[in-house]
Amino acid sequence: MTTVRLSCEAFEPGGLLTAFCEGRSETGAVVSFTGLARAEKGVVTDLELDAYPGFTEAAISEQVGAAAQRFGLQDVLIVHRIGKVGPGEPIVFVATASAHRRAAFEGADFLMDYLKSRAPFWKKSHEADGARWIEPAAQDYVDAARWDAPRNGGKDAS
Repeated sequence: MTTVRLSCEAFEPGGLLTAFCEGRSETGAVVSFTGLARAEKGVVTDLELDAYPGFTEAAISEQVGAAAQRFGLQDVLIVHRIGKVGPGEPIVFVATASAHRRAAFEGADFLMDYLKSRAPFWKKSHEADGARWIEPAAQDYVDAARWDAPRNGGKDAS
């Protein structure tokens, strides 16, 4: 059961993880990642994220399907904030479940690289001197590009 949810409301990562782990008698590994909004040394007062309803969830769900197939994931949960998010607040939660740890780690990493660099979100940083649109950092694109390269001599073993 895969879930992708965009939310204007704050969420509690521990509760999400506990619920995600319940009843997993055939799962050997669950990996979770929680991303927090940064203050950037006190410069950022809020981040604002916008998404296109329906389209953003569908695009993310497509990548979840690709991750599930590539890494053999049993389940995925993604919760991503939209709207204004204050420094220190959770902005994204990703959990992956699989029979083995490596698949769960790689699946979560793959999905976070997509969310950080390619997912259809529009981000604005609110600062004391005004607001500005922000783009992914160069390293975010580098991180995401590593998944584009064929593995194992051109044969993807997953």
